[in-house]
Amino acid sequence: MDRNDYRGIFVIVTTPFTDDFRLDEAALERTLDFCLAAGVHGVVANALASEGFYLSEAERRRAAEIVVNKAKGKVPVIIAVSAPHYHLAVEFARHAEQIGADAVMSLPPTLHPSSPADIKAHYKAIGAATALPLVIQNVSGQGASPLSAGLIAELVSEIPTARFVKEESGYPAQTVGEIIRLCGDKLEGVMGGKAGKTLMEEVRHGVSGTMPACEIADVHVALWNAIEAKDDKRARNIFQRLLPLLDMESNYGMPLMKEVLKARGVIPSAAVRQSGFRALDAAARAEAAAIMDDLADLMLPAYTHRR
Repeated sequence: MDRNDYRGIFVIVTTPFTDDFRLDEAALERTLDFCLAAGVHGVVANALASEGFYLSEAERRRAAEIVVNKAKGKVPVIIAVSAPHYHLAVEFARHAEQIGADAVMSLPPTLHPSSPADIKAHYKAIGAATALPLVIQNVSGQGASPLSAGLIAELVSEIPTARFVKEESGYPAQTVGEIIRLCGDKLEGVMGGKAGKTLMEEVRHGVSGTMPACEIADVHVALWNAIEAKDDKRARNIFQRLLPLLDMESNYGMPLMKEVLKARGVIPSAAVRQSGFRALDAAARAEAAAIMDDLADLMLPAYTHRR
C-alpha cells in the first residue's frame, strides 16, 4: 500500500436537509462546491458533523456516492463508516471502496462503552474488509469508548490498513504527541478535531491537519496556509478571530453550523435532525453574523454571509 500525504484541512461535509427533513441532494452538491472552492485539502462524509447517525443506511450510501462523484480526483475523499457493530461498519466500508472512496474512518463501537478486545475486533474487521486506508477516530463522548494512545499504537501495529488517526479526546494536543511517539513511521498522520479549537497547540506536537465542520472551510484553509508558511503572526491573528465562532459551535453544535451555511448562501435550509442542541434565536444569529463580519476578509467573495 502506497503512503498517502493526507495533510491540511479535511472538512466534515454537512448533510443538508429540506425543511421537512428530507436529504437535499442538490444542496449537498452545492456544499461540496463551496468546500472545493475554499481550497480544502480533503473531504469527509457521513461523520459526526454530517449527522451520519441520523441518516438511514440508504441515505448514508447515497450521500457517500454524491460526495465521491463530486470530489473524487480533486481531493482525497474519506467516508465515515462508524456503527454500533462492525457487521454494519464493514458493509459501509465495502460500499465506500466500491464507489471509489480514498479511505474510511470509524469510531470504536458506538452506543455503549466497549472493552479493548471488542475495540480491536471492531477495527480489525473493518481493516480486513477493504484495502482502503483506515482512519481511527478517537473522541470523548458519542457513546464510544475513548482510546488510550497505547491502544491506538496496538491497533496501528496489528492492522496494516490503520494508517491515520483523528484525535479529539480529552486532551487532544498531548495525545497527538503521544500517538506520534508510540506509532512512529507505522502511522502516516494524525489529524485533530474539536472544530480546530486546539489546532495551534496540536501543531507543536506534529499534527498533520485537522477535520473541522465545513461552514467556515475557507477560514480554516487560510489558517492552515499561514501555519504551513510558518507565518505565526498571521496564523495567530486568524486563530484568535476564529475562536468566538468555534466557541458558539461548541455551544450550539449542528444548528450553528447549518445556520452559518444558510447565511452564506450555501444551503437553503438549516433543518437539523440531530437532537440535544437549542436552535439559534435572534440574538444568537445576530452574534454569529457579527463574528462573520470580523472574518469577512478571509471568506470567499461568492460566499460572504447574508444578514
